[in-house]
Amino acid sequence: MKTKLCLVLSDQLAEYHFGEDHPFGPKRYWEFKEEFERREFSDKVSLCAGQIATIEQLELFHTELYVQKVIERSISGEGYLDAGDTPARRGIYDAACVVVGSVLSAVDNIVSEKCNHAFIPIAGLHHATRGSAAGFCVFNDCGIAIEYLRHQYNVLRIAYVDIDAHHGDGVFYSFEDDADLCCVDFHQDGSTLYPGTGSILETGTGNAKGTKLNIPLAPYTTDETATALWEKAETFISKFNPDFILFQCGADSLAGDPITQLDLTSDFHAFVAKRLSLLADRVCKGRILAMGGGGYNLKNIQAAWNDVIESLC
Repeated sequence: MKTKLCLVLSDQLAEYHFGEDHPFGPKRYWEFKEEFERREFSDKVSLCAGQIATIEQLELFHTELYVQKVIERSISGEGYLDAGDTPARRGIYDAACVVVGSVLSAVDNIVSEKCNHAFIPIAGLHHATRGSAAGFCVFNDCGIAIEYLRHQYNVLRIAYVDIDAHHGDGVFYSFEDDADLCCVDFHQDGSTLYPGTGSILETGTGNAKGTKLNIPLAPYTTDETATALWEKAETFISKFNPDFILFQCGADSLAGDPITQLDLTSDFHAFVAKRLSLLADRVCKGRILAMGGGGYNLKNIQAAWNDVIESLC
């Protein structure tokens, strides 16, 4: 019998971090798990096993040269994988492969109709490019999932929805000229926050022009404003008529995050998850894969990600 939502809850996901004192530390996973267990979702959610991504799967999106760089730096544990944001700590390659493998396992479960929706807490690493890490993101599991859906299942028309405070530049620019990827990205205005991208004027290039929608939010934007803007986004996705929806629901867009300046609450995340669920039921057999994304206030992570699960259930 098909389950409404599948959750990949592997403690190995906690190994994707950059140290106890780093904003992207191991406590992010444990705090989420504690709140998930407190809410007693067991009758609504099926726990699913993840897997470890293969090199071949990583190279669906990333270059061979970059993957080898990560392997080598993961052994030495020295230096950075980018210009200075993403440390090459020992073991980070294996941890990143668990993240990607968990996402691809969730894709398998959805496409094979074992569940309608899936959620992976430590995932949605949307800054990594095809040839580099960026912004705490070693491998871009979102980009790999897009390529995997196409190569493994011939699912071509995909909607990528991102409500993380940071623009999902690694996804946006990697598929900027791809007319079969609809991209809707709510984020704090790039003139005020890393990575400094995501202008409303950027709508795709070439044949893909008009398939991308950036929605920059001014610092201190509240739920009222963001919710009003959602109507435009939902119409945009609905007209695209996707066969699968990827949802990056970063918790760093909530008020109180230490490195961003938006004033949203978890109500917005719950609202978007619910609306996407209803939309997916109409256009793509309910197929949504949600990924936790960013978030560096632990209480916000607890609220946002579990509220998303509750809405998707």
